[in-house]
Amino acid sequence: MASRTGLTRAGLGAFVDAANAGLCGRDGKYFALTPRILDLGFAYLSSQPLWNLATPLMETLADSVQESCSAAVLDGLDVGDVARVHTHKIMSTNLGFGSRLPGFWTPMGRGVLAGVPDDKLQALMAMRPREAFTRYTLLEDEALLQAIAQVRSQGWALINQELEEGLISVAAPLFNAQGQVVAAINVSGQANRTNAEEMQARIVPPLLRTAQGVSQLLRTARR
Repeated sequence: MASRTGLTRAGLGAFVDAANAGLCGRDGKYFALTPRILDLGFAYLSSQPLWNLATPLMETLADSVQESCSAAVLDGLDVGDVARVHTHKIMSTNLGFGSRLPGFWTPMGRGVLAGVPDDKLQALMAMRPREAFTRYTLLEDEALLQAIAQVRSQGWALINQELEEGLISVAAPLFNAQGQVVAAINVSGQANRTNAEEMQARIVPPLLRTAQGVSQLLRTARR
């Protein structure tokens, strides 16, 4: 922190002690975030009616398909989890509330990116380092653009083990009253239990109905 700010360690320590408002604690020379940091996240969530509206419908969806369900918003090049409903099944990826994942390689990310204009989309792609998370990860610009274009045309996204081996997920975008994509909801499963064809046939229809329901509630709440 001192090297990045150009301050001395002593000066930086005094500044943190004076300005952190209880968000950062000190144990000798070591600093750590305190539970009060959660107030920042809760303040954001409580100011957004979307998540209060979405959670009951997400719970119904998760119960009906017996898979985990989550909602996320695009934040720069990543998607950030803002709501999550777990099932009793154990997932290969134990994601918690507030998790951040690369937008181009998650169905929620592609669901939201499908609503981004092409010029901005290409600018975001140019900023994103390419990393092969698995042998299935799409890395070429053309392949990613085609995948996002498919989401635009069909209204939902599917990621089959691109981010993690064995993890398969589908997502649908959520729209505000102006018809803009503001978030996406996602259902995740294990590829050895639910393949892509079954995910499309069994999960996508109730997922789309839930997304439409949340979008309708969001439009009503904003009037």
